[in-house]
Amino acid sequence: MSTETANAGNAEGTEGVRLYDVDNPAPLIEPPRARTAKTPKATRTNFEMYGWLFMRLSGIVLVVLVLGHLLIQLVLDGGVSKIGFAFVAGRWASPFWQAWDLIMLWLAMLHGANGLRTVINDYAQRDNTRFWLKMLLYTATVFTVLLGTLVIFTFDPNIR
Repeated sequence: MSTETANAGNAEGTEGVRLYDVDNPAPLIEPPRARTAKTPKATRTNFEMYGWLFMRLSGIVLVVLVLGHLLIQLVLDGGVSKIGFAFVAGRWASPFWQAWDLIMLWLAMLHGANGLRTVINDYAQRDNTRFWLKMLLYTATVFTVLLGTLVIFTFDPNIR
């Protein structure tokens, strides 16, 4: 079989150039157009990729923090019956436990808010509904994080 016979049934490109033949059976993929001065800049960001990455990393850190918290609170420190105002006051007297609880609070709230943001984006069909649900979510998240941070740092064991 000659090359002309093999090429007879092959597709041709828009300019009459053969896209593939016996020596090159795969279709030719055209390179993307080069950017010019008139090409608009890309407006897309990598926010969703960073959100996805944050969910994975914060999930791993949260597992360690929460399991450590449960182990210390429920197993090593005598269980739920020992937890009270004095226990929390003694625990939050240490900057280590303040930082532990603060990191756990922040990561849990941001992790949960990011997950709920994804659910809102997936299920809220109208733009207006999606906007107000996300504003409510962001407001509740900021309020809870600020209030929790305030409680951790301004906790006074001598309150009467």
